[in-house]
Amino acid sequence: MSQEHAAEDPRVTMARHRTEIAGFRTELAMDRTTLAWIRTTLSIAGFGFGMVGFFRTLEERNPTAESIKLHHGAVRFGIALIILGLVATVLASLSHWRSLQKIRRGECPTPAKWPLSVAIGLLLAILGLIGLFAIFV
Repeated sequence: MSQEHAAEDPRVTMARHRTEIAGFRTELAMDRTTLAWIRTTLSIAGFGFGMVGFFRTLEERNPTAESIKLHHGAVRFGIALIILGLVATVLASLSHWRSLQKIRRGECPTPAKWPLSVAIGLLLAILGLIGLFAIFV
């Protein structure tokens, strides 16, 4: 089949259209993933703010040495969660933008050696261990 005849073939037009639609669906899926990351990181940061507020109230109502120690530990842990949430939001946005640029150039995005989900999970686990250690020391 010659190139001129192939260009007029409706199957070629349909295949091209389906490829464009598939690219569009991929971009929408990436948007949904990024929005899920934003919700997750806002939850992490919101939990950090909640911890700070809760333990501040506890310290104000009962200003003992123990409540002051808990308050200071909760503030440090809460700030760490807030920072982690902000950093994860920036990293998710950068990852989304880089993948989107690759797709628009016709390249296939490749998964990172350390996916964001694994990195954030490990950081949360480390923060939790540090928090537990701080409680018992």
